[in-house]
Amino acid sequence: LIRLFKQRIKCRDCSKRSMAQSSLVNKYCCISNTSKLKILSALTEDRSMTSIAREHNTSVNTVQRVLASCSHRFIDGYDYLPEHLAFDEFKGVDRKLHFICLNGETHEVVQILRNRFKKNLLKYFGKFTLKARANVKTITMDLNFYYQDIVRACFPNAQIIIDRFHMVQMLTRSLNSLRVAVMKKFKKGTREYSLLKSPWKLYLKKFDDLEKIHPRYNWHYKDSLTQEQIVMESIECDDTLTNSYNLLQAFFTALDKHDTKAMKDIIYSKEKVGPLMHRTLLTFRHNLKAVLNGASLPYS
Repeated sequence: LIRLFKQRIKCRDCSKRSMAQSSLVNKYCCISNTSKLKILSALTEDRSMTSIAREHNTSVNTVQRVLASCSHRFIDGYDYLPEHLAFDEFKGVDRKLHFICLNGETHEVVQILRNRFKKNLLKYFGKFTLKARANVKTITMDLNFYYQDIVRACFPNAQIIIDRFHMVQMLTRSLNSLRVAVMKKFKKGTREYSLLKSPWKLYLKKFDDLEKIHPRYNWHYKDSLTQEQIVMESIECDDTLTNSYNLLQAFFTALDKHDTKAMKDIIYSKEKVGPLMHRTLLTFRHNLKAVLNGASLPYS
Protein backbone atom coordinates (compact mmCIF):
# COMPACT_ATOMS: atom_id res chain seq x y z
CA LEU A 1 0.00 0.00 0.00
CA ILE A 2 1.57 3.26 -1.14
CA ARG A 3 0.26 6.67 -0.14
CA LEU A 4 0.62 8.97 -3.15
CA PHE A 5 -0.23 12.64 -3.44
CA LYS A 6 -0.75 14.57 -6.65
CA GLN A 7 1.97 17.05 -7.46
CA ARG A 8 1.23 19.76 -10.02
CA ILE A 9 3.96 21.75 -11.74
CA LYS A 10 3.62 25.20 -13.30
CA CYS A 11 5.77 26.20 -16.28
CA ARG A 12 7.41 29.62 -15.78
CA ASP A 13 7.52 30.32 -19.51
CA CYS A 14 3.99 29.46 -20.68
CA SER A 15 2.22 29.38 -17.29
CA LYS A 16 0.68 25.96 -18.08
CA ARG A 17 0.29 23.38 -15.34
CA SER A 18 1.02 19.68 -15.58
CA MET A 19 0.91 16.73 -13.21
CA ALA A 20 4.05 14.93 -12.06
CA GLN A 21 4.30 11.32 -13.30
CA SER A 22 5.61 8.22 -11.58
CA SER A 23 6.57 4.73 -12.76
CA LEU A 24 4.63 3.30 -9.81
CA VAL A 25 1.19 4.15 -11.20
CA ASN A 26 -0.36 5.30 -14.44
CA LYS A 27 -1.74 8.79 -14.81
CA TYR A 28 -5.15 9.32 -13.15
CA CYS A 29 -4.91 5.85 -11.55
CA CYS A 30 -4.60 4.87 -7.90
CA ILE A 31 -3.80 1.17 -8.38
CA SER A 32 -0.09 0.43 -8.76
CA ASN A 33 1.31 -1.20 -11.88
CA THR A 34 2.82 -3.94 -9.72
CA SER A 35 -0.63 -4.85 -8.43
CA LYS A 36 -1.91 -5.01 -12.00
CA LEU A 37 0.90 -7.36 -12.95
CA LYS A 38 0.07 -9.60 -10.00
CA ILE A 39 -3.59 -9.62 -11.03
CA LEU A 40 -2.57 -10.50 -14.60
CA SER A 41 -0.43 -13.35 -13.29
CA ALA A 42 -3.33 -14.65 -11.20
CA LEU A 43 -5.60 -14.59 -14.27
CA THR A 44 -3.46 -17.34 -15.85
CA GLU A 45 -4.61 -19.71 -13.10
CA ASP A 46 -7.89 -21.59 -12.90
CA ARG A 47 -9.54 -19.18 -10.46
CA SER A 48 -12.55 -16.90 -10.35
CA MET A 49 -12.23 -13.15 -10.75
CA THR A 50 -13.91 -12.68 -7.38
CA SER A 51 -11.18 -14.58 -5.53
CA ILE A 52 -8.46 -12.68 -7.43
CA ALA A 53 -10.06 -9.34 -6.56
CA ARG A 54 -10.39 -10.32 -2.90
CA GLU A 55 -6.74 -11.37 -2.70
CA HIS A 56 -5.43 -8.12 -4.23
CA ASN A 57 -7.86 -5.79 -2.41
CA THR A 58 -9.48 -4.56 -5.61
CA SER A 59 -12.90 -4.81 -7.20
CA VAL A 60 -13.98 -7.39 -9.76
CA ASN A 61 -14.35 -4.57 -12.30
CA THR A 62 -10.65 -3.74 -11.84
CA VAL A 63 -9.72 -7.37 -12.58
CA GLN A 64 -11.88 -7.25 -15.71
CA ARG A 65 -10.25 -4.00 -16.83
CA VAL A 66 -6.77 -5.48 -16.37
CA LEU A 67 -7.77 -8.45 -18.50
CA ALA A 68 -9.32 -6.21 -21.16
CA SER A 69 -6.23 -3.98 -21.28
CA CYS A 70 -4.06 -6.84 -22.57
CA SER A 71 -6.60 -8.94 -24.45
CA HIS A 72 -5.62 -7.33 -27.75
CA ARG A 73 -2.20 -9.01 -27.46
CA PHE A 74 -3.75 -12.48 -27.66
CA ILE A 75 -4.33 -13.13 -31.34
CA ASP A 76 -6.08 -16.33 -32.39
CA GLY A 77 -4.30 -18.42 -35.02
CA TYR A 78 -6.49 -19.72 -37.82
CA ASP A 79 -4.00 -21.95 -39.61
CA TYR A 80 -4.19 -25.10 -37.43
CA LEU A 81 -6.82 -27.39 -35.92
CA PRO A 82 -6.32 -30.77 -34.18
CA GLU A 83 -7.14 -33.91 -36.15
CA HIS A 84 -9.81 -34.95 -33.66
CA LEU A 85 -12.32 -32.45 -32.23
CA ALA A 86 -15.26 -32.66 -29.84
CA PHE A 87 -18.25 -30.27 -29.78
CA ASP A 88 -20.59 -29.66 -26.87
CA GLU A 89 -22.34 -26.92 -24.93
CA PHE A 90 -22.35 -26.04 -21.26
CA LYS A 91 -24.29 -23.72 -19.00
CA GLY A 92 -22.18 -20.71 -18.03
CA VAL A 93 -22.57 -17.00 -17.34
CA ASP A 94 -26.19 -15.95 -16.65
CA ARG A 95 -27.13 -19.64 -17.05
CA LYS A 96 -26.82 -19.33 -20.82
CA LEU A 97 -25.58 -22.15 -23.01
CA HIS A 98 -22.07 -21.60 -24.38
CA PHE A 99 -20.25 -23.59 -27.06
CA ILE A 100 -17.04 -25.46 -26.27
CA CYS A 101 -14.65 -27.14 -28.69
CA LEU A 102 -12.09 -29.65 -27.35
CA ASN A 103 -9.18 -31.63 -28.68
CA GLY A 104 -10.64 -35.13 -29.02
CA GLU A 105 -7.42 -36.87 -27.94
CA THR A 106 -6.09 -34.70 -25.10
CA HIS A 107 -9.43 -33.05 -24.14
CA GLU A 108 -7.70 -29.66 -24.01
CA VAL A 109 -9.93 -26.67 -24.74
CA VAL A 110 -9.56 -25.34 -28.29
CA GLN A 111 -12.15 -22.56 -28.03
CA ILE A 112 -15.11 -21.38 -25.98
CA LEU A 113 -17.74 -19.18 -27.65
CA ARG A 114 -20.35 -17.05 -25.93
CA ASN A 115 -23.29 -18.80 -27.63
CA ARG A 116 -23.99 -21.88 -29.72
CA PHE A 117 -25.96 -20.27 -32.56
CA LYS A 118 -25.36 -21.89 -35.92
CA LYS A 119 -24.47 -18.68 -37.77
CA ASN A 120 -21.85 -17.76 -35.16
CA LEU A 121 -20.26 -21.21 -35.27
CA LEU A 122 -20.12 -21.11 -39.07
CA LYS A 123 -18.57 -17.66 -38.93
CA TYR A 124 -15.92 -18.77 -36.40
CA PHE A 125 -14.85 -21.97 -38.18
CA GLY A 126 -15.01 -20.17 -41.52
CA LYS A 127 -12.05 -18.04 -40.38
CA PHE A 128 -9.75 -21.07 -40.45
CA THR A 129 -7.82 -21.87 -43.59
CA LEU A 130 -9.05 -24.68 -45.82
CA LYS A 131 -5.89 -26.65 -45.03
CA ALA A 132 -6.59 -26.42 -41.26
CA ARG A 133 -10.20 -27.52 -41.69
CA ALA A 134 -9.24 -30.33 -44.06
CA ASN A 135 -6.81 -31.60 -41.40
CA VAL A 136 -9.71 -32.53 -39.08
CA LYS A 137 -10.49 -36.25 -39.35
CA THR A 138 -13.18 -36.84 -36.69
CA ILE A 139 -15.61 -34.70 -34.71
CA THR A 140 -17.40 -36.17 -31.68
CA MET A 141 -20.76 -34.70 -30.64
CA ASP A 142 -24.19 -35.46 -29.32
CA LEU A 143 -27.25 -35.76 -31.59
CA ASN A 144 -27.58 -31.99 -32.00
CA PHE A 145 -28.73 -31.77 -35.62
CA TYR A 146 -27.15 -28.47 -36.64
CA TYR A 147 -23.69 -29.49 -35.39
CA GLN A 148 -23.72 -32.01 -38.23
CA ASP A 149 -24.62 -29.24 -40.71
CA ILE A 150 -21.60 -27.26 -39.47
CA VAL A 151 -19.32 -30.28 -39.93
CA ARG A 152 -20.52 -30.85 -43.50
CA ALA A 153 -20.14 -27.16 -44.33
CA CYS A 154 -16.71 -26.52 -42.78
CA PHE A 155 -14.82 -29.81 -42.50
CA PRO A 156 -14.60 -31.68 -45.82
CA ASN A 157 -12.69 -34.74 -44.53
CA ALA A 158 -14.21 -35.14 -41.05
CA GLN A 159 -16.21 -38.15 -39.90
CA ILE A 160 -19.03 -37.53 -37.42
CA ILE A 161 -18.97 -39.60 -34.21
CA ILE A 162 -22.02 -39.77 -31.92
CA ASP A 163 -20.86 -39.92 -28.32
CA ARG A 164 -21.49 -43.29 -26.67
CA PHE A 165 -22.75 -41.68 -23.46
CA HIS A 166 -25.61 -39.98 -25.29
CA MET A 167 -26.61 -43.17 -27.09
CA VAL A 168 -26.79 -45.13 -23.82
CA GLN A 169 -28.57 -42.24 -22.11
CA MET A 170 -31.30 -42.13 -24.77
CA LEU A 171 -31.93 -45.88 -24.57
CA THR A 172 -31.97 -46.03 -20.77
CA ARG A 173 -34.40 -43.11 -20.60
CA SER A 174 -36.61 -44.90 -23.10
CA LEU A 175 -36.62 -48.09 -21.04
CA ASN A 176 -37.24 -46.14 -17.84
CA SER A 177 -40.30 -44.40 -19.30
CA LEU A 178 -41.69 -47.77 -20.44
CA ARG A 179 -41.06 -49.28 -16.98
CA VAL A 180 -43.09 -46.47 -15.38
CA ALA A 181 -45.91 -46.92 -17.89
CA VAL A 182 -46.08 -50.69 -17.21
CA MET A 183 -45.86 -50.09 -13.45
CA LYS A 184 -48.91 -47.81 -13.51
CA LYS A 185 -51.01 -50.61 -14.99
CA PHE A 186 -50.84 -52.40 -11.63
CA LYS A 187 -52.44 -51.26 -8.41
CA LYS A 188 -50.30 -49.82 -5.65
CA GLY A 189 -49.33 -52.42 -3.09
CA THR A 190 -49.23 -55.31 -5.55
CA ARG A 191 -46.06 -57.36 -5.94
CA GLU A 192 -45.63 -56.32 -9.58
CA TYR A 193 -45.93 -52.61 -8.70
CA SER A 194 -43.36 -52.92 -5.90
CA LEU A 195 -40.90 -54.87 -8.05
CA LEU A 196 -41.09 -52.31 -10.84
CA LYS A 197 -40.95 -49.25 -8.58
CA SER A 198 -38.41 -49.47 -5.77
CA PRO A 199 -35.43 -51.23 -7.47
CA TRP A 200 -35.68 -49.08 -10.63
CA LYS A 201 -31.89 -48.66 -10.96
CA LEU A 202 -31.43 -52.39 -11.51
CA TYR A 203 -33.18 -52.23 -14.89
CA LEU A 204 -30.60 -49.73 -16.18
CA LYS A 205 -27.55 -51.80 -15.16
CA LYS A 206 -25.77 -54.32 -17.32
CA PHE A 207 -27.16 -57.80 -16.75
CA ASP A 208 -23.68 -59.19 -16.00
CA ASP A 209 -23.30 -56.70 -13.13
CA LEU A 210 -26.45 -57.90 -11.33
CA GLU A 211 -26.11 -59.92 -8.13
CA LYS A 212 -27.03 -63.53 -8.95
CA ILE A 213 -26.02 -65.52 -5.85
CA HIS A 214 -26.88 -63.79 -2.58
CA PRO A 215 -30.58 -62.88 -2.12
CA ARG A 216 -31.51 -59.93 0.09
CA TYR A 217 -34.77 -59.25 1.88
CA ASN A 218 -36.71 -56.16 0.85
CA TRP A 219 -39.71 -54.91 2.82
CA HIS A 220 -41.32 -53.39 -0.31
CA TYR A 221 -42.18 -56.77 -1.81
CA LYS A 222 -41.75 -58.83 1.41
CA ASP A 223 -39.37 -61.37 -0.10
CA SER A 224 -35.68 -62.35 -0.36
CA LEU A 225 -34.55 -62.15 -3.98
CA THR A 226 -31.32 -61.64 -5.87
CA GLN A 227 -31.05 -58.68 -8.23
CA GLU A 228 -31.28 -61.03 -11.20
CA GLN A 229 -34.52 -62.57 -9.87
CA ILE A 230 -36.05 -59.13 -9.33
CA VAL A 231 -35.35 -58.04 -12.89
CA MET A 232 -36.37 -61.30 -14.58
CA GLU A 233 -39.64 -61.56 -12.63
CA SER A 234 -40.50 -57.91 -13.30
CA ILE A 235 -39.94 -57.82 -17.05
CA GLU A 236 -42.12 -60.90 -17.47
CA CYS A 237 -45.10 -58.70 -16.57
CA ASP A 238 -45.12 -57.23 -20.08
CA ASP A 239 -43.83 -58.53 -23.43
CA THR A 240 -42.91 -55.04 -24.67
CA LEU A 241 -40.87 -54.43 -21.52
CA THR A 242 -39.11 -57.77 -22.02
CA ASN A 243 -38.22 -56.93 -25.62
CA SER A 244 -37.01 -53.44 -24.69
CA TYR A 245 -34.87 -54.74 -21.84
CA ASN A 246 -33.29 -57.43 -24.02
CA LEU A 247 -32.59 -54.86 -26.74
CA LEU A 248 -30.88 -52.53 -24.25
CA GLN A 249 -28.69 -55.35 -22.93
CA ALA A 250 -27.76 -56.41 -26.46
CA PHE A 251 -26.84 -52.80 -27.22
CA PHE A 252 -24.59 -52.72 -24.13
CA THR A 253 -22.83 -55.88 -25.29
CA ALA A 254 -22.34 -54.66 -28.86
CA LEU A 255 -20.99 -51.35 -27.59
CA ASP A 256 -18.50 -53.05 -25.25
CA LYS A 257 -17.27 -55.36 -28.01
CA HIS A 258 -17.27 -52.60 -30.67
CA ASP A 259 -19.42 -54.92 -32.79
CA THR A 260 -20.89 -52.63 -35.45
CA LYS A 261 -22.69 -55.47 -37.27
CA ALA A 262 -24.58 -56.51 -34.14
CA MET A 263 -25.35 -52.88 -33.36
CA LYS A 264 -26.78 -52.34 -36.83
CA ASP A 265 -29.01 -55.42 -36.40
CA ILE A 266 -30.23 -54.03 -33.06
CA ILE A 267 -31.01 -50.62 -34.56
CA TYR A 268 -33.04 -52.26 -37.37
CA SER A 269 -34.72 -54.72 -34.99
CA LYS A 270 -38.42 -55.34 -35.65
CA GLU A 271 -39.21 -56.43 -32.09
CA LYS A 272 -42.09 -54.61 -30.42
CA VAL A 273 -40.58 -52.04 -28.05
CA GLY A 274 -41.84 -48.97 -26.21
CA PRO A 275 -42.81 -45.86 -28.25
CA LEU A 276 -39.94 -43.75 -26.93
CA MET A 277 -37.39 -46.51 -27.61
CA HIS A 278 -38.83 -46.94 -31.10
CA ARG A 279 -38.33 -43.21 -31.70
CA THR A 280 -34.76 -43.50 -30.38
CA LEU A 281 -34.01 -46.35 -32.80
CA LEU A 282 -35.41 -44.27 -35.67
CA THR A 283 -33.03 -41.47 -34.66
CA PHE A 284 -30.14 -43.95 -34.67
CA ARG A 285 -31.18 -45.16 -38.15
CA HIS A 286 -31.21 -41.57 -39.42
CA ASN A 287 -27.65 -41.09 -38.07
CA LEU A 288 -26.50 -44.68 -38.66
CA LYS A 289 -22.97 -44.00 -39.92
CA ALA A 290 -22.20 -41.59 -37.06
CA VAL A 291 -23.64 -44.03 -34.48
CA LEU A 292 -21.53 -46.90 -35.84
CA ASN A 293 -18.47 -44.64 -35.76
CA GLY A 294 -19.18 -44.05 -32.07
CA ALA A 295 -19.08 -47.80 -31.47
CA SER A 296 -15.96 -48.55 -33.52
CA LEU A 297 -13.74 -45.51 -32.82
CA PRO A 298 -12.21 -44.74 -29.41
CA TYR A 299 -13.10 -41.03 -29.24
CA SER A 300 -15.70 -39.85 -26.75
